[in-house]
Amino acid sequence: MKIRSFDVDKAILYLVATPIGNLKDMTFRAIEILQSVDKIYAEDTRTSGVLLSHYDIHTKLESYHEYNQDLKSDQVLKELQSGMKLAIISDAGLPVISDPGYKLVTLAIENGIAVSTIPGASAGISALIASGLAPMPYTFYGFLDAKHTKRIKELEEVKYLSHTIIFYEAPHRIAETLKDMLDVLGNRHIVLARELTKTFEEYSRGTIEEILVDLPLKGEMVLIVEGYKEAGQIDNPFQKIDELISLGTKPNEAIKEVAKLTNSNRSELYKKYLQYKNEQ
Repeated sequence: MKIRSFDVDKAILYLVATPIGNLKDMTFRAIEILQSVDKIYAEDTRTSGVLLSHYDIHTKLESYHEYNQDLKSDQVLKELQSGMKLAIISDAGLPVISDPGYKLVTLAIENGIAVSTIPGASAGISALIASGLAPMPYTFYGFLDAKHTKRIKELEEVKYLSHTIIFYEAPHRIAETLKDMLDVLGNRHIVLARELTKTFEEYSRGTIEEILVDLPLKGEMVLIVEGYKEAGQIDNPFQKIDELISLGTKPNEAIKEVAKLTNSNRSELYKKYLQYKNEQ
C-alpha cells in the first residue's frame, strides 16, 4: 500500500523534531509545519509552550504522554480520520525515540493515513559523531531499565555486540548504570556527553573506571559505549567454551555466550561441543 505524504487535501500525522537544548536548532520547516497544522500534541505542554512562544506559534496544543497515550490515541485517530492535519513533538529531539508516539504512528499506518517526518536534532546521533568511537555500525538502545536486576539482564543481552552502543541515562542513575556496565561489559572505553548544544556542553572520554572517578551528575546524558572487541575473532569456539568453564562459568552459560559471540545456533553448538569432547 502506497500513501503519499504531501497531498494537501488529506489528513497527515507529522513527527516533528525539536531542539535538544539550544532553541536556535529549530528548523525553518519545523516552524512552518507547526504553524500550519490543526493541532499539536506534545509530551509536556509546559516545555513545548516555551518553544512555541519563542517562535510565535499559536497552534492549539494538547498533551500526549506515556500516562495518557492509551486514552488519547483513539481521539487522535478520530481527528485524523476526520481530515485533520496533526503534529506530534517531544520535549527534545525526535518524537517516538524513547518518547511517546509509536502507537500513533502504527494506528495511522493501519488506517491508511499519511505519516511524515520533519527531521532535526537527535541527541544520540549528535553525541555519536563527536564521540571519537566507531560511528558505524552502531546500535541505538536508549534508556536501560531503572531497576538494577532488569538493567543487568538488559546489559547481558547486548554484552557481545561488536557495534558501538548508544544509551540515554538520567543523572541520578548514571553512577549505578556505569557500575553495572563495568561488572557486565568490562572496563570499556566510553564517552559521556551531557547538556548537548547548551552553554555547559561537555564530553567526558575514557574507560568506565576513569569516568567513574570524576563523574558529572547534572544534565541530560548520552552514553556512547564501544562494542565488544573479540566479536568474530574466535578461531575455535570449543576452546572458548572450555576457557569460560575454566574461569568458573557454568557449561550451559558458556555455550550460550559462545553461541552469541559466533552467531551460532546454541543447540547445534552444544551437539558439536559434545562431539568435540568425546573425540578428545
